Amino acid sequence: MQTTARRNEWPLDKTMNTTEVTRFIEAASVTTHNKEGAYVSGLIMEGARWDEKTQSIEESRPKELTAKMPIILIKAVNADKVETNMYGCPVYKTQDRGPTWVFTANIKTKHKEGKWVMAGVALLMDVV
Repeated sequence: MQTTARRNEWPLDKTMNTTEVTRFIEAASVTTHNKEGAYVSGLIMEGARWDEKTQSIEESRPKELTAKMPIILIKAVNADKVETNMYGCPVYKTQDRGPTWVFTANIKTKHKEGKWVMAGVALLMDVV
């Protein structure tokens, strides 16, 4: 965030991280780098799943505890450009929540954010 804010001459307190779930499934599919952010692969969603058709969070399928996420682009933007209808999804290092929190990823949703909060939806870097 700090690097982007300096480059674009934005105040740091008006700069936020945003996430964009791409259509790339495998890391080999990404052939170029992004100048504004970083691609992250290997995240797992717990409590819900990413629906490729609707491009938003949907309920988990029966007996599916976790779902692999497509590659996510994380970049800093001016706070004025943050989209609505997003769920502030916590990202944790492991399933042990709390001290393993890394950041909050804003993920598109067609439902109210409270639905996913009550379901305990989170992104995980590793399942142990």
